[in-house]
Amino acid sequence: MPAESETRLHRQELILQLLREGVQVASQGELVELLQARGLAATQSSVSRDLRDLGVYRQGRYYALPSDSPADVQTVQQDLAHRASLFLQEVRSAGPHLLVLLTQPGGAQSLAVAVEAVQWGEVVGTIAGDDTIFLATSGAAEQRRVAERLKQLLPER
Repeated sequence: MPAESETRLHRQELILQLLREGVQVASQGELVELLQARGLAATQSSVSRDLRDLGVYRQGRYYALPSDSPADVQTVQQDLAHRASLFLQEVRSAGPHLLVLLTQPGGAQSLAVAVEAVQWGEVVGTIAGDDTIFLATSGAAEQRRVAERLKQLLPER
């Protein structure tokens, strides 16, 4: 019997393969069924964790992969702008080193992955829940710069 980590890695490889093949997956339950059809038993909760770990996010009705080329700065920035347009609702200051980003329900983790991918030097780290991200910066001036960049990405309302 394979170790749990081997099973997780195999499951994640299959998820990536399915999405790269262009299979349109609309729900975690559907993904569980697709994995089972390929001979791998999975639960909705394990698939949910896998999607989070892989940075997979919802684009419209279907799951989508994050940029495959993180070294491509323009692509990473476009990915952040896209995710911000889908999920970001508000940017708030919470002291000199912390920003609170409010998102659509379910959008925080996807947006946090994109924020970390752009590798802004001012960002020390992020913590994402379901609809809230805590974003730590290295200082007050850095916080203002990051807040301004993120506010420029807010969708027009």
